[in-house]
Amino acid sequence: MDAATADRALTVLGDPTRARILQLIRDADDGRALVGRLAETLELTQPTVSHHIRALLDQGVVQREPDGRRVWYSIAPDSSERVDAVLGDRAATPHPAPDLERISGDLATRFHGVFSAETVAHYVDDSYRLLAAEGPVSRLASRTASFSASRLDALARARHPVIGTPEVLFVCVENAGRSQLAAAILRHLAGERVTVRTAGSAPAGEVRQSIVAALDEIGVPLGGEFPKPLTDEAVKAADVVVTMGCGDACPIYPGRRYLDWDLDDPVGRPFEEVRGIRDEIDTRVRALLEELDTERSPEQVAKA
Repeated sequence: MDAATADRALTVLGDPTRARILQLIRDADDGRALVGRLAETLELTQPTVSHHIRALLDQGVVQREPDGRRVWYSIAPDSSERVDAVLGDRAATPHPAPDLERISGDLATRFHGVFSAETVAHYVDDSYRLLAAEGPVSRLASRTASFSASRLDALARARHPVIGTPEVLFVCVENAGRSQLAAAILRHLAGERVTVRTAGSAPAGEVRQSIVAALDEIGVPLGGEFPKPLTDEAVKAADVVVTMGCGDACPIYPGRRYLDWDLDDPVGRPFEEVRGIRDEIDTRVRALLEELDTERSPEQVAKA
């Protein structure tokens, strides 16, 4: 690659969307990606992603790999060093395998007297397996610890319910949009009055950026939340299970209240439409919280 071509390639890499596309390609398990998958992750239309891919292809930054009716894109070997220079060298930020033994030991301390070390280790191993099965995700060790702790908390609650503190579980398909909006808003409004969990029937890798932006706009933090698989203990611990477009994926247990909120999926929608979905969810969450506060009045808690 001559100097002029190299300069053009660096200019192409300066576009933030193209840099993000290259980041996703580089971070993929096999170092390649499909335009459709890229568009879904970036919440852009396929023509928009194709436009950026074409620019990268024209400058020799990526290469095409036809596979039947599909076309994969990977970073061209001659451009890998330049891509690393722009995105940052992967070797500088290693991602070692999670120390499951350490995680299990820490959680065994946290749940001492509640669960045996063997039970804790089982949930840690199973949580790691479930998260890793969804594909490459960031912060896998800390997510394994958080997901394991949440499952163990739910299991403990199912066995010994906390009087006066209702629990709500929000479930959607990817646990990256509607359920995260609802959960964040309810946590924000209810504080410690309600325990809130989320799950997905087919969880995505990350919460969508449009969801984070829509929440931030109204001053609602997402915190360290991330998409999590739907598990039995989360349903068993819940007093109210709110489903949003996940069909019959949620198991039914007696004694729970099940609500199905018919809401548009925010995936791929313009931000103005995401705002509308957020506001509709906000209205429903406020109504639900009012019902929960009425049902769990001080008088009722005292009688329990």
